[in-house]
Amino acid sequence: MNIIYTDVLVVGGGLAGLRTAVGVKKRGKDVIVLSLIPPKRSHSAAAQGGMQASLGNSAKGEGDDEDVHFMDTIKGSDWGADQQVARMFVHTAPKAVRELSHWGVPWDRVKQGDREAIINAEKVTITESAEAHGLITARDFGGTKKWRTVYTSDGTGHAMLFALGDQAIANEIEIHERTEAIALIHEGNRCYGAIVRNLITGELTAYVAKATVIATGGYGRIYKISTNAVICDGSGVAIALETGVATLGNMEAVQYHPTAIVPAGILTTEGCRGDGGILKDVDGYRFMPDYEPEKKELASRDVVSRRMTEHIRKGKGVPSKYGDHIWLDITILGRKHIEKNLREVKEICEYFLGIDPAVDYIPIRPTQHYSMGGVRTDYRGESQTLRGLFSCGEAACWDMHGFNRLGGNSVAETVVAGMIVSEFISDFCDSPDSDINVSTALVKEFLDREDSKLQTIIDCDGGENAYALRSRMEDIMMEKVSIFRNGDDLREAVDELEDLLKRSRNIAIKTKVRAANPELVTAYRVQKMLKLALCVALGALERTESRGAHYREDHPERNDRGWLKRTLTTWKQENDTLPTVSYEEIDIMTMELPPGFRGYGAKNIIDHPNTARRLEETEQIKASFKGADRFALQNELMKYLHLLPERFQGRNERLWEPLS
Repeated sequence: MNIIYTDVLVVGGGLAGLRTAVGVKKRGKDVIVLSLIPPKRSHSAAAQGGMQASLGNSAKGEGDDEDVHFMDTIKGSDWGADQQVARMFVHTAPKAVRELSHWGVPWDRVKQGDREAIINAEKVTITESAEAHGLITARDFGGTKKWRTVYTSDGTGHAMLFALGDQAIANEIEIHERTEAIALIHEGNRCYGAIVRNLITGELTAYVAKATVIATGGYGRIYKISTNAVICDGSGVAIALETGVATLGNMEAVQYHPTAIVPAGILTTEGCRGDGGILKDVDGYRFMPDYEPEKKELASRDVVSRRMTEHIRKGKGVPSKYGDHIWLDITILGRKHIEKNLREVKEICEYFLGIDPAVDYIPIRPTQHYSMGGVRTDYRGESQTLRGLFSCGEAACWDMHGFNRLGGNSVAETVVAGMIVSEFISDFCDSPDSDINVSTALVKEFLDREDSKLQTIIDCDGGENAYALRSRMEDIMMEKVSIFRNGDDLREAVDELEDLLKRSRNIAIKTKVRAANPELVTAYRVQKMLKLALCVALGALERTESRGAHYREDHPERNDRGWLKRTLTTWKQENDTLPTVSYEEIDIMTMELPPGFRGYGAKNIIDHPNTARRLEETEQIKASFKGADRFALQNELMKYLHLLPERFQGRNERLWEPLS
């Protein structure tokens, strides 16, 4: 039996995992990172458009601060977010940007003087101040009041990932590539590490750790078409679910991105629209102003995706052999701008579509993109029910996104959460109750159990085909748990997914070897993916309202009175065929920003009985603090600063808010 001991085991080698590893290593902890692939090839590299942080350097970002970023984030979440966590995030984001700059990320910068930009399909002149020259600039993104998304052309994730990869090397962080955590070691309500499979040799090893971190990204590949990389199958979230102790949060909250290319589903960044691109229908007509006259193409992602789908349903989509689509027109930006600021988009269009986006329209339609749900954690990033298990990034329900994420907030969350959570993990490792009191007998029990599961698949003859099961699951999710949902489709989805799960327990494979066996990998992963799909579908079925990216055609209202709560799912027993669903109330009386109207479409809200009361309280506080600085007012509305690690509590400096 192979056992490897460490202080911190990080499962996932993308931005969130690497930043967490760097943080704990700088605190003097031993850390090992497990990665399915070389970390610099992680899906984080696919993030194109940028990360949000309220620097306020550019002319169109003037006046931006943590308060504005916070309000955008909460409204974008449709009031499903944890407002204290959102405050922690917006406060730390500027620090993360500057840290990354110090580590070598070449953020685009402000250039003083006049420059041309496209706003609302018209050329305008923006004048940048001499005072801001050389500072980090920003572009526009959907759902924001200010231009806040800092970027490096449209290769932001790539630049960030390589900088963090270099930091991992500089800090001599141990990374075990081509390895996959297939189960968590736990006893009672305490996690002790993971059973890990070497994807090349097939060997199983037990990694025992004081703290274990799930940072494996989203679960988009439970859908047929997704902007997610093929490795984003939710395996990290699934092994937390399979403990029977850890809870998952808001799994039904699945975001579609409006502008994925047809048919491949590869993302074209929100920066296309943020920089001035527009959406057109089969007639070449720009239709978004008809639906959202204020924000148009830069409404929140969930809203734009629904409006596009509505328009296609009206017969205004562009016919193709891959189904109807919409046109994305960035030709108005000009070749110079595209080749400088959208060069990845240009290459994607050339390689996958054979078109030149400086001349041709891009065929796009909404495609599954992001998972707001994940391992439910507290503000420290630790599981609420399984001690010693932490999570951050897209794998976590921390919960700063609620039921819809704003573009640029996810890339920011990976590094911001990594910064914050790594401090709490280090504190945990310093505490007496982090001692590893686990017997080798327990470790062997878990290792033998996983070995037996793999052998059962290998020994099975005449059973189910894993690829067929997975394909049908993906179809069900696309067809029945999509942008628009209804009770009948969701019930059918749950019933069929449950049947697929039962069948998956009798999978047979043709290649009967342990080492380097993709068929075996598909077999055991599809069993986990089906459990996640059931969490999504059952959560969506039972949530009889529309909130953020979860939209029910048969329940179109946002029902704060009945549904201002997070969905929690657990998998109590290994042989269960459905998850157990429970709920966590979101307390209005602790909110800094009480529930209100997001500003899209018609107001359709069933108010919570405490909304008016809390709104009156906040208005009274604002009146009594009239003339006070914004920091004092915010602290009175909702305290959060004490939750942050002390090193991140300091104020952020801006041109109009100098620190001295």
